[in-house]
Parts: sequence; structure tokens; C-alpha cells
Amino acid sequence: MPANSQVSMEMISSRSNAKVRAARALRQRKQREAIGSFLVEGIHQVGAAVEAGAQVETIFYAPDLLKSQYALDLIEASRSNGLPCYEITPEVFKSLASKENPQGILAVVHQPESKLQELDPNKFPWWVACVSPQDPGNVGAILRTIDAVGANGLILLDGGVDAFHPTVVRASMGAIFRHPVASASFEDFTGWIESHSCQVVGTSAHGSVDYREIKNFSKPLVLLLGDERQGLNPRQVEVCQSVVRLPMHGQVTSLNLAVAAGIMLYDMLAKMEAD
Repeated sequence: MPANSQVSMEMISSRSNAKVRAARALRQRKQREAIGSFLVEGIHQVGAAVEAGAQVETIFYAPDLLKSQYALDLIEASRSNGLPCYEITPEVFKSLASKENPQGILAVVHQPESKLQELDPNKFPWWVACVSPQDPGNVGAILRTIDAVGANGLILLDGGVDAFHPTVVRASMGAIFRHPVASASFEDFTGWIESHSCQVVGTSAHGSVDYREIKNFSKPLVLLLGDERQGLNPRQVEVCQSVVRLPMHGQVTSLNLAVAAGIMLYDMLAKMEAD
């Protein structure tokens, strides 16, 4: 990093520094919700946030840990644009990081607001909705697949994992900065899909139709995934035009939520492209 580009800021070496403590507190859901910000850790993820135009508030970096020229250039460009970028020691950085062997860069990012009633499925016609998901890795992986197939966004129904949990952010591989994530009650979701005449396809081990038997899908389209343990309840099944099952030939009775979502999303993509 060019030494003469900016006046060097003093390196933060105390874990009790006020800025460091405020960032560390964002590891807790309660504080993320109170402040409206979240942590983004790692070179790829911070780069994705900046490139997507996310509202990055602060960058922390440890020069002794950071070896990537891309990351160093990213910091220099961000600092030149007026973004606060703080040098911290490796020890202080590790007190912020959730991963072992951290890469040395972390950002505080403002949470984007996506309200279900403001999302227009006529403009953004392909969604995934998950009922009370509990595993943040699954939610992040589903976001990554949404990005891969060209779907539009994710709706989290009736609580469950925080969309801005560090594991969600990491597992999404940047998709969380490119696709809206809305939270809503199931009743509000029901009104939304009815008002926009969405085709809703649910998945269940007890589905009446093998997913391969569905010949086509029409937009606006929502893939509805049930609770990871209980699946879709009768009220949730009622809002679906189709409830499909994935064939099980072994001893297991269900698939991981993110795996099931991936199979269905790629099947939907293939059939919509064939039309």
C-alpha cells in the first residue's frame, strides 16, 4: 500500500478500544438487530460487499495477516473514498474474527432493509421461502444457489436464523449483497402470494408428486421449503399449487435443506429454460 497516499493512522493494539468493542458486539444477534449492522469477514466477502455497493461503514485490517494485493488495493481505494479503515494488531483482529486462521480483513456493513410488502414479484419473479430455518450454513448455501440459478431473493418465514449471522454471510459467498432477504410472518406471506398470483411449489417427504413429474413452472414463482425437522404443516401445504417429493432409495428419509433447495432450483431453471 503506498505510504504517502494517506496520513497513517495509529495502529489499534487494545482489545478494549471502543471501535473494536462495538464491532465485536455485532457477533451477537441482539446487538446486530439493535444497531442494524453486521460483520463481514474475509477477503472475498468484503470485496463482494464493496463491489455490490453495500453500505460498508468501517473496515478493520491486520497488515501482518493480510497478504493479498487485491485486499490491500481494496483498502486503499476505500480509504481514498472516505471510508474509515483501521489498522489493528493480529491479536486484536483475532478477537473480532469468528474463523480460525483469519485472512486479516473484516468490515462492518449496514443491514439492507427488504420488506416483503415492498417486493414486487412482477419485477423480481423467482423466490425461495423457508419456514423457520435453524441452520445458518443452510441459509447461506441457499442464497448462493439462488445467485447461481438467477433467482431473485429469499424470504424467511416465522423466525429462525438471523439472515446476517456470520455463518450465513460466509456461506452465501457474496450472494447476500446481491439478493434481497426479507423476513415475514407466514400470514403476511400468504397475503403477498395471493395478491401477486404466485405459483407456489412446496417440498415434502409426503408430497403427492415426484418433482420430475412437474412439466413446467410459471413466474411469479416461489419455492416453499418447510421446517427442517417437521416439514410443511397443513396450513402451509394449503397455499401450494404443487407439493413435490424427492425420491429416496436408501435408508434416509429426508435431505439437507440446502441440498433439497439446490435440486429444486436447478430443476426449475432447466424446465423454464426449455419452455
